[in-house]
Amino acid sequence: MAEEIASTEDIALRNDELIDKNLIRQWLLWGFFWLLFAPVVGVIASTKFNYPDFLGASPFLTFGRIRPIHVNGVIFGTFSTLFIGLCYYILPRLAGIRVYKERWGYGFLWLWNLTLAAGFVSLAMGHNQGLEASEFPLLIDIVLWVALLGITVQFLVTVARRQEPRIYVSLWYLVAAFIWTDINWVLGNFIIPYSIPGINNAALHGLYIHYVVGLWITPAGYVLIYYFLPASVQNPIYSHKLSLIGFWSLAFFYPFVGIHHYLFSPIADWAETIAIITSMLLIVPVWTVLQNFFGTMIGCWQSFGRNLPAKFLITGSLMYLIGCLQGSTEALRSMQEPTHFTDFVISHSHLTVFGTFVLWTVGGMVYVWPRVTGGELWSFRLGNWSFWLITLGIASMGLILTAQGLQQGYMLMSRVEWVDSMVSMKPYWWFRTFSGISMDVGLALLLINLVWSTRPRLTPAAA
Repeated sequence: MAEEIASTEDIALRNDELIDKNLIRQWLLWGFFWLLFAPVVGVIASTKFNYPDFLGASPFLTFGRIRPIHVNGVIFGTFSTLFIGLCYYILPRLAGIRVYKERWGYGFLWLWNLTLAAGFVSLAMGHNQGLEASEFPLLIDIVLWVALLGITVQFLVTVARRQEPRIYVSLWYLVAAFIWTDINWVLGNFIIPYSIPGINNAALHGLYIHYVVGLWITPAGYVLIYYFLPASVQNPIYSHKLSLIGFWSLAFFYPFVGIHHYLFSPIADWAETIAIITSMLLIVPVWTVLQNFFGTMIGCWQSFGRNLPAKFLITGSLMYLIGCLQGSTEALRSMQEPTHFTDFVISHSHLTVFGTFVLWTVGGMVYVWPRVTGGELWSFRLGNWSFWLITLGIASMGLILTAQGLQQGYMLMSRVEWVDSMVSMKPYWWFRTFSGISMDVGLALLLINLVWSTRPRLTPAAA
């Protein structure tokens, strides 16, 4: 047993020699900044539902300008920055070699984040391409795409030169996420806004925005949980066969689902029907990967309460189950009658993008940060408070928006005047804002905890 422990420690030390801890720290620090920035902007936007004039004296802070800052801030600022930073930790350890042209990572770090900052300023100034998740001006899109291409080259060459002959499941998803997104970026930012007119523009935009979620955020999230869940509970992945089913079913089914947001529109019926069928078929990758995650926890539940990374990862998996059940069922025509263009859809997007994938990045960064800074978590108790504030915030937001969306839909189906339907939404909007504040406070406390973990310890880690 002692020899096995010593061997494990030797492997860990060898793997630590393959990573650039300073590079990972800098990517994560930028991710910390966006993790505070984007959700706070979201709370400001939600406050405007009940107080439209809140901060409204300045055109830079009107709802139409801060809403895309929030959306792009969560997707490309918070999630993507943290994901890329965590890839610089995961990839060398799975490939058995250092990242190809590792020093490029510092250049991409500043190119990516400063360009994002410039993009948010441009959105505040009113420069907008007019398509959701594709709002950045053309110049910003070009620079971000160049940075993404450069990172893709780094990672693909590293995978090609790996010392480990087998490709672990996280690397399948890593390679797929970057290749799919490099292509999708061209479609959504360079072709659709300038070359596709009319109803085809709407149809292709539906595909693009779902590719952002399904072919970037989803496989990127799988990279994180497939690596960090087994690592945090020290248990192997439950089933390699389920990994194969999950990967290939995602690749085959997800490319067709985007049009399900445009049912009852002039888009061709056959395209809408294909979107409905593939949306239901997404149950296959969702349930197989979730079975893998919960199967990995077999025999590990007894230590779950003290394992903060695993708590974020498993909670994100529960949110994924609920959010994807919403996503598949709301694609049905009968279900879309009361949910189309209501806050039910917003509930689905929050439960999946934040409740699942941002929580998975949080679990990853809680696992990695102490390992690249040399310190332990400053306070487990504070970390636990952060976990519950974030979890209760996103869970209550999902519940509130679901109920609100259904009430909206059935009121409109009953031919209630639109303005009257909005009056009945005010209490829900209050709770929505407070649940967002709970999430923001939890995130702030967590980041304080992580940053303080690098300082000289004043209290025990269990405090």
